[in-house]
Amino acid sequence: MSSKEFVHLHVHSEYSLLDGAIRITDMLRTAAEFGMPAVAVTDHGNMHSALEFYVKANEFGIKPILGCEIYVAPKSRRDRGASHGAARNHHIVLLAENNTGYRNLLKLLTLANFEGFYYKPRVDKELLSTYHEGLIGLSSCLHGEVASHLLAASYTRAEQAAMEYRDIFGNDNFFLELQANGMPEQEIVNRDLIHLSEKTGIPLVATNDCHYLKAEDAKAHDVLLCIQTGKTVLDEKRMRFSTSELYFKSPEQMWSTFHDVPTALKNTVAIAERCNVSLELDQPHFPEFPLEAGDSAESRFERETEDGFARRLEEIRRKQPDFSAEEEEKYRHRLAHEISVIQEMGFSTYFLIVADFVGFARENSIPVGPGRGSAAGSLVAYSLGITDLDPIAHGLIFERFLNVERLSLPDIDVDFCMNGRDRVLQYVSEHFGQDRVAQITTFGTMQARAVIRDVGRALGMAYADVDKIAKLIPPVLNITLRKAFKTEPRLKELRKDPALQEFFDVALALEGLTRHASTHAAGVVISDLPIVEYMPLYKGSKGEVVTQFPMKYVEKAGLIKFDFLGLRNLTVIDNAVRLITENNGVELDMRDLHLDDPETYALLSRGDTTGVFQLESSGMRDLVARLRPENFNDITALVALYRPGPLESGMVDDFINGKHGNIKVTYELEQLRDILQDTYGVILYQEQVMEIASVLANYSLGEADILRRAMGKKIPKVMAAQRDRFLAGAEENGIDLKKAGRIFDLMEKFAGYGFNKSHSAAYALIAYQTAYLKAHYPLEYMAALLNSFLSNSDNLVKLLNECREKELEILPPDVNLSEWDFIVVGDSIRFGMGAVKNVGAAAVESIIEARADGGPFSSLYEFSERVDLQRVNRRVVESLIKCGAFDSLHPVRSQAIAALEEAMEMAQTIQKDRLSGQISMFGTFAGQQRNSEPPLPNIPEWKHRQKLAMEKEVLGFYFSGHPLDAYEKEMKAFATVDISSIADKSDGVQIILCGLNADLKEITTKKGDRMAFLTLEDRKGTVEVVIFSDTYQSSRHLLDVDDPLLIVGTVQQEEKGAKIIAQRILTLLEAKEHMTQAIHIKLPAQTVTKENLADLKAILGRHKGDCKAYVHLCTDEHCEAVIRLGDRIRVKPDRSLIEEVNRYFGAEVVSAVLTNGPGPVRNSRINNRNNRRSRHPGGVR
Repeated sequence: MSSKEFVHLHVHSEYSLLDGAIRITDMLRTAAEFGMPAVAVTDHGNMHSALEFYVKANEFGIKPILGCEIYVAPKSRRDRGASHGAARNHHIVLLAENNTGYRNLLKLLTLANFEGFYYKPRVDKELLSTYHEGLIGLSSCLHGEVASHLLAASYTRAEQAAMEYRDIFGNDNFFLELQANGMPEQEIVNRDLIHLSEKTGIPLVATNDCHYLKAEDAKAHDVLLCIQTGKTVLDEKRMRFSTSELYFKSPEQMWSTFHDVPTALKNTVAIAERCNVSLELDQPHFPEFPLEAGDSAESRFERETEDGFARRLEEIRRKQPDFSAEEEEKYRHRLAHEISVIQEMGFSTYFLIVADFVGFARENSIPVGPGRGSAAGSLVAYSLGITDLDPIAHGLIFERFLNVERLSLPDIDVDFCMNGRDRVLQYVSEHFGQDRVAQITTFGTMQARAVIRDVGRALGMAYADVDKIAKLIPPVLNITLRKAFKTEPRLKELRKDPALQEFFDVALALEGLTRHASTHAAGVVISDLPIVEYMPLYKGSKGEVVTQFPMKYVEKAGLIKFDFLGLRNLTVIDNAVRLITENNGVELDMRDLHLDDPETYALLSRGDTTGVFQLESSGMRDLVARLRPENFNDITALVALYRPGPLESGMVDDFINGKHGNIKVTYELEQLRDILQDTYGVILYQEQVMEIASVLANYSLGEADILRRAMGKKIPKVMAAQRDRFLAGAEENGIDLKKAGRIFDLMEKFAGYGFNKSHSAAYALIAYQTAYLKAHYPLEYMAALLNSFLSNSDNLVKLLNECREKELEILPPDVNLSEWDFIVVGDSIRFGMGAVKNVGAAAVESIIEARADGGPFSSLYEFSERVDLQRVNRRVVESLIKCGAFDSLHPVRSQAIAALEEAMEMAQTIQKDRLSGQISMFGTFAGQQRNSEPPLPNIPEWKHRQKLAMEKEVLGFYFSGHPLDAYEKEMKAFATVDISSIADKSDGVQIILCGLNADLKEITTKKGDRMAFLTLEDRKGTVEVVIFSDTYQSSRHLLDVDDPLLIVGTVQQEEKGAKIIAQRILTLLEAKEHMTQAIHIKLPAQTVTKENLADLKAILGRHKGDCKAYVHLCTDEHCEAVIRLGDRIRVKPDRSLIEEVNRYFGAEVVSAVLTNGPGPVRNSRINNRNNRRSRHPGGVR
């Protein structure tokens, strides 16, 4: 052993959330460079990183020492009293010496969260005494109990604390911790610790309480603490470390500091040698499924599968009377194969468990989705009722889900109704044991845009400056700052600015660090033993039990994951079916719908898909209208096509043109026809790649699945071997090798875009079900949709507008007629009181109870007397009046509001007297008649605008009208979009938007300039408009008036939604003076046909007006032909024209030019080209 060996035993990784800044891989690389044989990770109060650290350390050939810096309550862990001064929580570092110590550490951390959590997860000395075996304790930093007493000069108490810890952990299992952090207080404590060690015999150990990796990271770590506490570096009173020495020092540095106490350094190596934890990983720990005596999981699984298959066969025969014996044999052969594979792989128990909790949901009327992911390709899952899609009828492949040639656990994701998911989780917890079921943690990280904003805020930079920088980062999935510097020239230039050097350096240092822990939306583990035997647990924000390990390492530990997802659309379908039964007496079985309903496909072909699952975004609506689905396969394809890869690769155009006969569909080989004819020659699904390999090159489907995965990963060496294998198989089948090579290349190209057909088909089924309901029962379906968004005013606005457009009457809220939910009344929908702000469930319940007991209310006074005023307070009634719920009793709302105070006071007196027995059962004083009600104050009604403002205050939107109603014609003439469609626009797209100033916030930038954030509102919703100083200065006078505004700007897509960057602001009156001068339609010349141009002419003919029109035929990145259409083809450049042209061509191809305006206002960046040379042929007609 070298005389200068040293091991870090006190290290905080990034999982000491917003406190540690050390990435585990970087730390291990540094430890290896230092020649350290081992290293510890001791995060604050958690072991989130433990298994990741264990696995990666072993990969580096470094011994992992698993530990934690735990919080110790000053008294009992159950004590929730104040923690001030000397009574504050103490720290202690615990290291696992062996597997027993590791398991005890898991238990301590779990109990710290379950029993001791009070701001922090805490243990006490009782727990330490119970679970001390196999643990080594270090006295920790200045917040350790011993060090705290020494700092306070309480030497006797420090000695007592040290001796108590030694007694708890045992001789040679507790160490006094010296640290080399450069703090004056630490120097004092170090000196006293050495004396204490000499006096008590408790050994010393040297650490550095590492919080960051390198000395130069101290500044970034200081900013990280500011992000944690919400402070800036300018705040002198903020939490900060008074040293820059808490980095991962080399052994030489540690020996230089502690050369006078070499024993403390040598003890780090001695402790490391003692710590030997060995974990069994990647061994599945399947939960035990309850079985009767003498039964086995395999026989039970096979029996239940066969029984379920018999029931499915009955359904198939009922739907297909001509179902043949040969077809049945095909099903039976497939079923036997799947059962064999599942049993061979040892997954019988897994399928029994999933079938069990899905069965519980169905038996308890909790809607379950038809399937999700590759599991929909399993006939066993279909037979057990786990999925509802016949995999053979829909051409789904089992091997995409499971096969013996790819050893992996099954992964069945199950969608449940949002309202029922928690009931299923509760059942699973009770059925398998509460200590054996937990949800899984997940971590939020500091991504590129977020870290720019966090660091800018912490450094005290002006919001506008930080906002501009953040918006330069391309909105691309998994973008990093380094990638952004390479792809965005303006950002690259800013990187060179000396004034921003520190800002960017800190952002780069912190980017990607773990920011917070939360509960995974779906992941649940069920264990064979109490989960704490495998990993520590904590409680989430809603009290749920959560693993401290994330999903990857939960599975690495061998625990079996199940995904329980809450799907709002299942709740909508369930609610709609209930309303249909109540209002029409029709009992719908959504699992038994025929998939060939003409009205459903007619609705889809119109693009009438608002509220239809997966098909309702504006881009998807355009795609649906272009494709015009005619069967279920088309819907399945839609789900797969609407993704960036297919949209950008030309697959979508090929599919649509092939479907409509615009191009001839050809096949390289005739054998491909059966595989690709449903997708018009396009390789759309991953399953098609598998089938091609199987048919052409004799791959087993298991081998073909491995090929599919290899094509997705694109590892050159692996792909070369697969290519040789494919060509050899094709040659065996007599296929020309050149053709086989071309087919392989095509498969490889499209494999990156290919989608899982099983998932697409399962979600297409929900899409079909929602479309069916909208087509046949629009009232009930829209009411159910509205009920799913009771607390989301933006979505309510969108859906209420949809109802108006479809001429579905929405009746106003009414205290005598409304329920909590939206309900269907005859041919109308009655507004639900649950959508009124400040009116909770308890208040509505009281109103409905009073109505049921005494009939309709006759007045505000009588209402106030009858309802429970504890639940229906003044604020509730005021909100109900403002939204119009009392209009049927008192049409003048201002008078009802004016009378409210008196009505409530009289009602409170009557209710108080009633409780004291002074009022008879008839509601009057003994011997008296009920007094007549006072008249409402004779005051005028609010002005229309004020009345609407009151509605918006309590509903979140206007209901009985809209301030923009009078301007609808002008808005349609000028606006290119409405607010509801902005979310689907590409980043950087130029738009024209009309709306009202709903709110304006002005700020002063660091440079002293004034800018503003405008909340713009139209009939469809609200959007934030950022107005930078130049634009704000020129338009400030327009923002103080109530007139509608026209905003010319660009869309800025961000993490939290879209914003508009204003370039120009006008009133609608000014816009009339700047009428649209011309529209430009830009089309890629290589894909335009004569038929397209003929259809375009017809569209323009339907929108005749006075505006010039130009067609641009773009031949490449640098050249286009611009055709000015003659005077016989002039158009009315309103939104309906723009939408129809864009919908036809499947892209936003229309631009508008305003007279005296800012140049072309485009709907798409598709036409933005640099250095373009144009040819202008003139007035071609």
